[in-house]
Amino acid sequence: MAADSRSPRDGRFIETLGTYNPLEEPASVEIQEERIFYWLQNGAQPTQTVKNLLRRKGLWLKWDLMKHGAAPEKIEEEFKKWEALQVERQKRLEAKKAQASRQTEDKAEEKAAEEQTNSEAQEA
Repeated sequence: MAADSRSPRDGRFIETLGTYNPLEEPASVEIQEERIFYWLQNGAQPTQTVKNLLRRKGLWLKWDLMKHGAAPEKIEEEFKKWEALQVERQKRLEAKKAQASRQTEDKAEEKAAEEQTNSEAQEA
């Protein structure tokens, strides 16, 4: 949302630049890339939250490269590298989660087996 800084937070706005729905799993973010860059070029200052959302989508990287005068080919190349890194990062996170869930299952099985042996020992 592009708004005048003098307007109240929930007041008038100039233009809607995208939507964010944190209630979905995962949270959905839809951004009008061209309009975001237009407003940034005209001096718009994103809030910290918007900046974080742009980083998450890789648009802040594109903006930074555009701001420093990189060629469009270079920007696309860097963006593809960034996307590859994000895919790799996601795979590592999923592997970590899977390993953690396996460890908790193993601990639960060990605890159940230990309780069973303790109950058998008490009966004898």
